[in-house]
Amino acid sequence: MEQVSDQSRQFLERGVAEVLRFVQLVWTWSSEQIIKVTQAQWENWPLWKQLLLLIVAAAVAYFLFIAAMQLWTAAINVLSAFATFIGTVIVTLPTILIAGAIALAGLWVINNLHDLSSLRSLITFQSTSNGGGNPQSGQTTR
Repeated sequence: MEQVSDQSRQFLERGVAEVLRFVQLVWTWSSEQIIKVTQAQWENWPLWKQLLLLIVAAAVAYFLFIAAMQLWTAAINVLSAFATFIGTVIVTLPTILIAGAIALAGLWVINNLHDLSSLRSLITFQSTSNGGGNPQSGQTTR
C-alpha cells in the first residue's frame, strides 16, 4: 500500500512539475515577444504602421490587464482560503483539547486501576472518608 502511495505522489509531483514547466515556457515566450514590441524602431515607419503598432500595444496592454485581474482574484481566493483554514483550526481547538483530556484520563484509569477490586476499594475509601459510611448526601451505601 505504501508503494502505491509513493507512486501516486511521484506521479502527481511529475505532473505538477510538467505543468509548471509549460507555464514557464509560455510566460518566457510571451514576455520576449512583448519586449520585442517595445524595442521596435517605429520612428521611421509610415503612419499606418505606427497606428498598427499602437493597436497591437493596446491589445497587449488589455490582455495583460485581464491576466493581472485573474491573478489578483486568484490571490484573493488563496488568502481567503488560508484565512478560512486558520479560522477552522482555531475553532476546532476546544474539540481537540477535549479529545486530548479524554485520552489522558483514559490512560490514567488504565494505568492506575489494576482490576475491578481496585475500583471497589476506591469507592469504599470515598464512602468512609465522608463520615464512616454515613454519606451526607442522602445516598445509601451497600
